[in-house]
Amino acid sequence: MVEKLFTSVFNTAGVTEVYLKNFLICIIGALIAGLIVAVVYMFKSNYSKSFVVTLLILPAIVASVIIMVNGNIGAGVAVAGAFSLVRFRSAPGSAKEISAIFLAMAAGLVMGMGYIGFGFLLTVIISMVLFVCNLIGFGEMKKDDKSKLLKITIPEDLDYTEVFDDLFATFTQSANLVQVKTVSMGSLFKLSYEIVLKDESKEKEFIDALRCRNGNLEILSTRLEVRNNDL
Repeated sequence: MVEKLFTSVFNTAGVTEVYLKNFLICIIGALIAGLIVAVVYMFKSNYSKSFVVTLLILPAIVASVIIMVNGNIGAGVAVAGAFSLVRFRSAPGSAKEISAIFLAMAAGLVMGMGYIGFGFLLTVIISMVLFVCNLIGFGEMKKDDKSKLLKITIPEDLDYTEVFDDLFATFTQSANLVQVKTVSMGSLFKLSYEIVLKDESKEKEFIDALRCRNGNLEILSTRLEVRNNDL
């Protein structure tokens, strides 16, 4: 009985005819797999309705295409090229989003080949790994990390090399200049610092002091996030 669960519903070698019953079994299984992936992705994640709906239906779409390809190598190459084109033309997403998309596609691929049991097994195992990683906060920055990203805009005639050193010494434990960028045709500089404040309650006082020094131009202070979350 268990072995039958991991046997393709298209169990006849070289079969080219697709029956409605087998087609529906694969599509319904793919939709359930997509629902599992979507629900797991939504746990402790920022998401949009369109993205989770895509995760829901993507396995079924992939499965239907694979069923129709049905062993045709030329058609299989064309399908792979079509999926690559869609990915190439889409907006870059986070590593987590891309992982969820690939999981949904993999589940649909396995379902489309008729291996319903293997499709569910793949979906459940990877989804459980993702769920546990989200649950325990695997890979997240420590909550006690007080690092911040400070961006200061200054006029071009202001020498930025030492102009804020006394303020950094007073208000921060550490301050490292990580980027210098010219804007407004070179009339302004944007400086990016990684800083750790000595006392976060004095952040406003610190920013007010910086404003007096940079001519009341734009200043941005934000939590230092992971540098590259995109692929």
